[in-house]
Amino acid sequence: MTKCLFLFALLLAGCVAAPAPLPTVEVGATQTAAPTVMGAPDAQLFASLEPGPSLSPTIDVEPAPSPSASPPTGPAIAAGTYSVAALLDLLPVAIELRTGYDRDLFETWIDANGDGCNARKEVLLRDAVVAPTVGAKCALTGGQWVSPYDGQVFNDASLVQIDHVVALAEAWDSGASMWDSTRRTLFANDLSLPWSLLGVSGATNEDKGDKDPADWLPPRSEFVCTYLGDWLSIKVTWRLAIDQREKDAIAAHAECAPTTTRVSASRP
Repeated sequence: MTKCLFLFALLLAGCVAAPAPLPTVEVGATQTAAPTVMGAPDAQLFASLEPGPSLSPTIDVEPAPSPSASPPTGPAIAAGTYSVAALLDLLPVAIELRTGYDRDLFETWIDANGDGCNARKEVLLRDAVVAPTVGAKCALTGGQWVSPYDGQVFNDASLVQIDHVVALAEAWDSGASMWDSTRRTLFANDLSLPWSLLGVSGATNEDKGDKDPADWLPPRSEFVCTYLGDWLSIKVTWRLAIDQREKDAIAAHAECAPTTTRVSASRP
């Protein structure tokens, strides 16, 4: 009887297998028991599941806007006479960027009308208070010029420098970087605005450089309001922008408010 019981116990042990350990899935570096899924054929299902959302809360933050590399251009306006204050209000305010500037991107002193006198010579002929003699290849002899910036008088054309009232670098910073080469050439040789290119003394031209009115104004005080009006009319005509510091500096000259200045039809 004892022998039969012993054989029965061995037989029972062979028929009942020990439970297999639960399969595991890897979460980070932690091994955890796989959850029970009713009807799952096997533990491989768990290894194919997409990971769930992070337990750490997240906040979507829009990136801060960066300064535009393309300053806005102003609206086209009708040609006419405007006060300095009115012109100032017409200009869009934008951050100025010098990136990519090269003076060679502006071709200067072309002979647009093919008369043998380039833009520099045309300005000298226009601004002379005593007309020079024009020789072969537009060589100028004699004549007299007065620099509007400081009142210096010159009797030799070679001593007169031609200033871009709105410097080429300043134009680039405030919108000309978006222009094509043709438009930049037109700006650099613009004789349609008599106040865009001026014959001035070398000393004032070099002192001014590419500064805007926040950093430079003509030393001849009686020309300051005219200069500011010309500066603004050029920017409005060519639909350039103005930066805040520049605008504040011009606005500080309240005595120029009644002054009127000319504006040609805005360039397309």
